[in-house]
Amino acid sequence: MSLLQLEGVSKRFGQVVVGEGITFQLDSGDALGIVGPNGAGKTSLFSMISGDIAPDSGVISFDGADLGHLSANRRARAGIGRTYQVPRPFEHMTVFENTLLAAQQGAKLRGQRSYDAAYGALDRTGLGDFANRRAGSLTLLHRKRLELGRALATSPRVLLLDEIAGGLTDLEVNLLTEIIRDLRHDGIAVVWIEHVVRALVSTVDRLLCLAGGVIVADGEPKEVLASEAVRSVYLGGKRIVEGVS
Repeated sequence: MSLLQLEGVSKRFGQVVVGEGITFQLDSGDALGIVGPNGAGKTSLFSMISGDIAPDSGVISFDGADLGHLSANRRARAGIGRTYQVPRPFEHMTVFENTLLAAQQGAKLRGQRSYDAAYGALDRTGLGDFANRRAGSLTLLHRKRLELGRALATSPRVLLLDEIAGGLTDLEVNLLTEIIRDLRHDGIAVVWIEHVVRALVSTVDRLLCLAGGVIVADGEPKEVLASEAVRSVYLGGKRIVEGVS
């Protein structure tokens, strides 16, 4: 039984198709990268998994149970964590208060368990020294780390990462991918939307390309990036991707 499974998931907004028969599965510790042009339906896919929007048809299952009746809050408590393209910290709260709030409200942890989860998330993301700093004063890298830390404070079993490497330097991307690899070693399954392709290729097992809400390719990362269909819809016909030939 797969940890996360999508079967025939479809969604339209009027005439705009953001998902059409999307099917894939993920087990503990797996890492799936998702690429595709802007407007391909990538973030909408995350929103359907996390419960922010409902699919028109299809089934999303987590640990063998249909998620259709669960709200976004209950999905977070069940073990589905998510980051957003633009970090959304509570800027006037400290870094620690941000992760503590995620542990208490996202995972409904209380007492010492919530403090342990919050401090653990800061330790995993390298933010321990920033615990008492106001979130609004952080650099982009540390805001990205805090976004990841808040998701980790909910104790996820599946982690949805939405362009978390965007805007970072090469060194910062490398540091981030190390964190994600460590999470995988602990059995957390990762689904990662990213335009920094080299980060995906160095981290994930599989790559899925979406275009117009349809899966164009799904398989080993370098094979997917080399496919004619993916080069056509995503890479503009190029044969060389950043860091990948």
